[in-house]
Amino acid sequence: MQPDEDKPRFEARVGMASPLGVAISTADQDTMRMVEEAIRARRLALAYQPVVLTRDPKRVAFHEGLIRVLEPNGRIIPARDFIDAIEAHELGREIDCAALEFGLLALAQHADLRLAINMSARSIGYPRWVRTLKKGLEAGPTVGERLILEITERSAMTVPELVITFMEEWQRKGVAFAMDDFGAGNTAIRYFKDFMFDILKIDGQFIRKINKDPDNQALVKALLGIGKHFEMFTVAESVETPEVAECLRAMGVDCLQGYLFGPPSVRPPWAPVEAQKKTA
Repeated sequence: MQPDEDKPRFEARVGMASPLGVAISTADQDTMRMVEEAIRARRLALAYQPVVLTRDPKRVAFHEGLIRVLEPNGRIIPARDFIDAIEAHELGREIDCAALEFGLLALAQHADLRLAINMSARSIGYPRWVRTLKKGLEAGPTVGERLILEITERSAMTVPELVITFMEEWQRKGVAFAMDDFGAGNTAIRYFKDFMFDILKIDGQFIRKINKDPDNQALVKALLGIGKHFEMFTVAESVETPEVAECLRAMGVDCLQGYLFGPPSVRPPWAPVEAQKKTA
């Protein structure tokens, strides 16, 4: 008789699904269905979060536009609740298209706005996403130089050669690139020196309570050293307390992002008061 501890491996060999696997699969299917319906009904929006200068937190360096799904009742669903389920599917590319479309429209409408938009490396080969990027940059002469495309470290490493070529092409047209969640993935150093990201965003797991954690202080110093060596602008994510912000300032981080300076909001500060009231 098969021992209990070998049961999951046995089920995998014979093609059986465990109850947990079925539950996870069902949950992913429900999530994908929810996102698909939201895309079809255009129940999507960007939530904007400020990224501030460390030396003067009252000054915003740029905003990050984070895609949100809206339920029929208006409830806002953050990307973390659905992105993993759709990332490897075409729905992930559709979400990337929507985020880029919203972001480029905001840049075209507000000449003093600089905005970062998240994308998956998989979208580089998605024709509609590329067409959206090209069309959006034609909306104004400064749109490209005010656009930042964020790619997570994990996503960039799925197709590093493709990402490098893509970045080289669009950096020549003024677009900047940020490596998101740096430290959370598995970047190979042999690729890192070729990526040439403009901005390095340090993952929040190293930032929270860093003022009380000597280990994370050492790790962040090392990550900052990499950023400085490759002449990249550095951003600390998930900054939630003044003590953490002060610690990061002393360490030499260029910019800070987190709830201390403002949560993501679908009501951006530059929107007219009337429009904010309608979405309240």
